[in-house]
Parts: sequence; structure tokens; C-alpha cells
Amino acid sequence: MSSDELLNDAAMQALGSYESGTLLFLGFRTGLGTALVVDGKVVLMELGHLSYKGRTVEDYIGDRGLERLGREQWQRHVETAVARLIEAFHPDDVVIGGGNIRNRKSLPPGCRIGNNANAFLEGFRLWS
Repeated sequence: MSSDELLNDAAMQALGSYESGTLLFLGFRTGLGTALVVDGKVVLMELGHLSYKGRTVEDYIGDRGLERLGREQWQRHVETAVARLIEAFHPDDVVIGGGNIRNRKSLPPGCRIGNNANAFLEGFRLWS
């Protein structure tokens, strides 16, 4: 990827968190930021717009869902949605980040917490 290509914050954090294989990044904030990194190449996605229980995924696991459902129900939907995305993409690594990650009680199995600093590190790497 060249430095003249535009990347969103999810892609930047995904690339900054990437180690090898296939990485799925899920950013829990206003909506759901998503990116897939396959063999070092980023694939931008809008998985939050997928249909889920008569709404969209981000209606349940973004800010609207957290406010509407409360923390316990929100956590259950996070676990269900993440499990479905893992089943669909079979990633080697799953990184979860974003502002709402602080509201979780636990992480879904097979996931690790991302660090916003990884997005900055990737930005510096791309521009150097």
C-alpha cells in the first residue's frame, strides 16, 4: 500500500496490529469499524451494515445498542456477532479496539485488545 492511498482508522489499527496470516479488526465505537488484513494487504469492509436481528450489526454493538440494551445485553450481542464474523472469515487473529471496548466485561474467545497507538505507528510507517 502506498502513502497516497487513503485508509480509515480501522484499517490503520488493523495494519498496525498485524503480525501474520489473516487478521480481522473490529472497532467498537459509534458504529463498528472493520478491516481484514490478508498476507499484509488490507481489505476495507463495512461489516457493521450487515443485517442482524432485523436491524444492522452496529445497531446492536455500536453506541446505539449499548444505550438501548444496557451493558449486559450489549455484551451478549458483541459475543454473538464476533463469533459469527469469526465463523465467516476464519481469521488467524482477531483484534478488538475502539472506545467502547472499555465497556466489555470480557473478550470473546480468541480475541485480543488492540491499541489505538497501533494506528499512529502504522501512519508513521506508511509516510516514512
